Amino acid sequence: MQKNKKALDEKIERYFNDLFAGVGQSQQLFDLKEELSTNLKEKIADYQSRGLADEQAFKEAVISMGDLSGLVEDLRQLGPDTAKPSVYSPMANRLSIAGTIVGVLLILFGGFTILMLYFMGLSSVNVVVPGIFIVAGGALLTYSLLTHKKYGMNKIRAALYAVSVFALFSGFITFFAAGELYTGISESMVFSLVGVGLFLGLILTETDRRKNSSNLG
Repeated sequence: MQKNKKALDEKIERYFNDLFAGVGQSQQLFDLKEELSTNLKEKIADYQSRGLADEQAFKEAVISMGDLSGLVEDLRQLGPDTAKPSVYSPMANRLSIAGTIVGVLLILFGGFTILMLYFMGLSSVNVVVPGIFIVAGGALLTYSLLTHKKYGMNKIRAALYAVSVFALFSGFITFFAAGELYTGISESMVFSLVGVGLFLGLILTETDRRKNSSNLG
């Protein structure tokens, strides 16, 4: 069973490699192949559940996806996406997973430490100091999730998102650590403005990753 699945996965990979032969490598092409492969596997499983043999199910599934030549030609004309040259790799995925785990642990450590200091009756300034772990964890978690295989964002853009999260969290921590209300507002304003401005700039210039989906029917 496992052997058949592996053979089918390899067959699907060869099919799309042949289909997109000559199209420059890019993150956009990688994401599209992933999406098409998932759709094709679902269709094959559907035909197999109706009693078709593996080979026939593959052929029927390919036919049901329609003519993809227009999609291939569009990508060929676009050429390599130089703005996003970082194609996913197994090493990148491992780093993303490790970063996600460390980020979550840092956030939990900061949260538990703040609770502990709060119930010890310390001043608000001392209580919020461990919030720096939450700030660092939030930024690391943001970067790691955005560079994961499922999202595959360019590393520079993901790092900018992480900086915006770092600035926003720092604004909160600075506000509560200041002691005086007016001082907190003044000191957190800079971090908050940088974080919000950067985040809005990234969101408003974000590429629509669904633009090729409409071509899949």
